[in-house]
Amino acid sequence: MELPVGASEDRLVGSLDLERALTEGVKAFEPGLLAAAHRGVLYVDEVNLLHDHLVDLLLDAAALGTCYVERESVSVRHAARFLLVGTMNPEEGELRPQLLDRFGLTVEVKASRDPGNRAEVVRRRLAYDADPEAFAARWTAEEAALADRIAEARAQLGRVRLPDARLRQIATVCAGFEVDGLRADLVTANAAIAHAAWQGRDAVTTEDVRAAARLSLPHRRRRDPFDAPGLDESLLEELLARAADDDPDDPDDGGSHGDQDGPDGAPDSGDAGPDDRSATSDPADGREKAEDPSASGDTARDEAGGKKPDGDARDGAAEDEAAKDGTAEDRAREEARDRTRDDGTSRDPASPDQDGSDSGAEQIAVAGRPYRVPIMKVPGLGEGASGRRSRARTPHGRTTGSRVPEGRLTSVHLTGTLLAAAPYQRERGRTGPGLVIREGDLREAVREGREGNLVLFVVDASGSMAARKRMTAVKTAVLSLLLDAYQRRDKVGLVTFRGSAAHLALPPTSSVEAGAARLRSLPTGGRTPLAEGLTRAAEVLRVERLRDPSRRPLLIVVTDGRATSGGDVDRAAGLLKGVASVVVDCETGPVRLGLARRLAFRMRAQAVPLDSMADLGALVRDYRGDSRGANRGASSGVNRGDGSGVSRGANRVGKRLDDRGETGRDYRKAV
Repeated sequence: MELPVGASEDRLVGSLDLERALTEGVKAFEPGLLAAAHRGVLYVDEVNLLHDHLVDLLLDAAALGTCYVERESVSVRHAARFLLVGTMNPEEGELRPQLLDRFGLTVEVKASRDPGNRAEVVRRRLAYDADPEAFAARWTAEEAALADRIAEARAQLGRVRLPDARLRQIATVCAGFEVDGLRADLVTANAAIAHAAWQGRDAVTTEDVRAAARLSLPHRRRRDPFDAPGLDESLLEELLARAADDDPDDPDDGGSHGDQDGPDGAPDSGDAGPDDRSATSDPADGREKAEDPSASGDTARDEAGGKKPDGDARDGAAEDEAAKDGTAEDRAREEARDRTRDDGTSRDPASPDQDGSDSGAEQIAVAGRPYRVPIMKVPGLGEGASGRRSRARTPHGRTTGSRVPEGRLTSVHLTGTLLAAAPYQRERGRTGPGLVIREGDLREAVREGREGNLVLFVVDASGSMAARKRMTAVKTAVLSLLLDAYQRRDKVGLVTFRGSAAHLALPPTSSVEAGAARLRSLPTGGRTPLAEGLTRAAEVLRVERLRDPSRRPLLIVVTDGRATSGGDVDRAAGLLKGVASVVVDCETGPVRLGLARRLAFRMRAQAVPLDSMADLGALVRDYRGDSRGANRGASSGVNRGDGSGVSRGANRVGKRLDDRGETGRDYRKAV
């Protein structure tokens, strides 16, 4: 059975048979896709785009093997044991960790780079297009042989033993990769047994454990979407060897994994030995280094000796250091810290020190670890795509009432329909058990949930942002906001401005991993074209409004408010007055000009200090509804050139927070 991304909750779990209920007065259950997929396969294409309410239902059914339906006077329980298969493109958005953990094994599909393989694929595709029946007949014998081998492996499965030494090896590997829970251990054990049966062995070997771990652990070791995908092969080999060393009396019956043959008897090119891996390096590690320019260059040090190794000696030292310290990610972070000044900028001889001036020299700051940020929402009630940020009327969510349908009826509110029809049954001549329903009696359900927004970041990357650790703090804050956008199912975009122009560094996308990669490699330096950055943001929002009118935007401007080049800032800010906006004030130091807060007033935006991003929390939530009073008070103060209006506005909002039993003093201090 195939589960479409746009399926309804009723279609998935089943619901009351409305036709029989309204015409016959019978309470009958209409099964859904979970009942149809029992003892079969439930396939979900683009599973990462599946709505959250359907994901929750899948999680319950997958965990219990039973589907519980408690809805609309229906109370049903039925078995729902199925094999869940999903496909997805990670660039379109990540999968929720809870559902990702339910998938036992994961396989990354990539196009071959070998010209011979690519030519053979095209040759076979052309042959299929020319004569599908002849093409299928050509491969019948091979498919029959493969089916026979699968049948033999299934018959062998019950005779495969899992020795205690291999079980301890599995536990050591799963614990070493710090996966949550014990599902990874169970999946790895079952996969190792299946692999041994597939190879025709009667006992699980180290090679079977290695093959199973490569399928069961990559998707479980990612803590957030910014972690590099894949499995650290060097750590895997170290953990397998450590477990083998703990059992000296138990020989490794897997042999040298570099000499293992693949399914067809040929050497398995996917199981490269340690020597091969040292020559090619781990793909995930290489990808992370490529994305972080601060972790590259010729300033890498041998951490063990504090010297610069050259050539192959440096590569060998790095490989030894990886085995000593653990994961490749840890090694990359250590190298990044070693090449970073105390002020958070790259230790690059070609980049002069920044003193806060608008210099044209470029440098790249290293972001710190993300932290929890305040909840920022778009005010009002939207009707966008399902998500977890702002309030919205959605097709799915909690039912808040009923209404007369405005067009085609999509979701019947049963109680509302019955209440509308009940007073007229005698007039309509009702004689049987069923109700007499007219078209005007129908009511549709009004549901309220959460929507995902378009979060557009506008980041000041000029030279003034590179002073006194400022860009490090800015990147950390934006990285934290990106993580928050991932958790709330938002689309994200990134506009940067420096020098004399603004650039769309990341077009709006659901892949926050791409946004994090662009942010890490973001250079700073040059003058500050603030007006160009705001104008570019307005243009991006205009285009996205045409593409997706129902998705409401949230604009986050990260700047110190300085404008040393470009056009009219007041005019550019006026283009964004109708957009829900937040200005993150990056100005630091004892003397502050308040330029970012003045910009927030011009945009009718909320202003948040950069150094208070992790502490405002509920204050930002409450400020959303009270910002008008503060902005009105700020108007007179800004016009007079002093800050009295801002203080009065902050006091007014703080008093309202105090009246609700909350701490307005902290809010006034932050403002």
